[in-house]
Amino acid sequence: MLKLGFVFPGQGSQYVGMGKELADTYEEAHRVYSLADKICGFKLSTICFEGPQEILDQTRCAQPAILATSLACLAVAKSQGLSASLVSGLSLGEYTALVAAGAISMEEVLPLVMARARLMQEAVPLGRGAMAAIMGLENSVVEETCSRIEGVVTVANYNSPGQLVISGEKEAVEKAAMELKQAGGKAIMLAISVPSHSPLMLECSRQFAKEIARVHFREPSIGVVSNVNAVENQAIDFPELLEKQLYSPVRWEQSIRYMLTQVDTLIEIGPGLSLTGLIRKIDRSAAMGGIEDTKSLNKILEKVRMV
Repeated sequence: MLKLGFVFPGQGSQYVGMGKELADTYEEAHRVYSLADKICGFKLSTICFEGPQEILDQTRCAQPAILATSLACLAVAKSQGLSASLVSGLSLGEYTALVAAGAISMEEVLPLVMARARLMQEAVPLGRGAMAAIMGLENSVVEETCSRIEGVVTVANYNSPGQLVISGEKEAVEKAAMELKQAGGKAIMLAISVPSHSPLMLECSRQFAKEIARVHFREPSIGVVSNVNAVENQAIDFPELLEKQLYSPVRWEQSIRYMLTQVDTLIEIGPGLSLTGLIRKIDRSAAMGGIEDTKSLNKILEKVRMV
C-alpha cells in the first residue's frame, strides 16, 4: 500500500481566491471556513476569497488565512480517502501539520497562530529587518559569509540544494547578499520586513512561549517532523520546538530527506505549489503534486489510483 506524507505551506503562499472553489463545492471545506470565522471573530473567509491582496498579505491576516485554507484542503482530501502516515509544514505550515496529526485542535491552533502573527509583526521596527533568497551556492559558503558579516545575519531556511534564505538586520543582510553575488551566487531581496528565523526574533519567541503554555498538546496519531530538528517528535517536545522555530533555521531540505526514508511520496496540501517545487529539487520523483482546488484534487486522486 502506498505510504503518503503530507506537507503544508507557510507564509507567502497566500493569494486572493484561495480555497473558495473547494468551499463552494465541498461541505467539509465550507465547515472549516465557518469555524475559522467564528474562532477569529471576523470574516477570515472573505479575506481569503475576496481580499484585497494588501490586507491578505499582512502577517496578521496571512498566517491564519493560510492555516484555515490548508485545513480546508486537508478536510476535502480526507473526505476523498487520502491519508498520511507522516506530516510536516514549512514554518507556519508546521501548525497545520500538528492539527493534521491530532496534536492540537483548530479551536486551539487558530488563536495561537493569531498571537504568533501579531507578535512577529510587532517584533522588529519596520525597516530594521530583511530577508534574502540565495541561490547557486553551497550551504557552507553562505554560512561562512554570514558568520563574518558585522551585524545580525544568518541562514533562515535550508529550502533545497542550492537554495537558502538569509535573515537578520537589513544592512547586514544586504551586505551578505552583495558578497554572495560576488561569490557567484544569485541573491534576491524578499518583500518581507519581519526577519523570521533569525536571532532578532528571540525576544518575540519568549513572549510567544507564554501563549504556547496555554495549549495542551496531545500525542500525535501520526509522525510530525519539526522544522527545528528535522525528525519526528512527541507531544512533550512541541512547546519548546515551536518557541525555537521563531529564531531557528527552517531545516526543510533535511526534513524532506528524513520523510522520504519513511514514506513513498509527498503531497502538498494548501495554497500554491511552492513546496512541490522545492521537493522536486531535493528528489525529482518525490513530490506527487498539490491539492488546492478541485482540478488539482482530481489530478492527485487519479495519480494515487494509478499507483
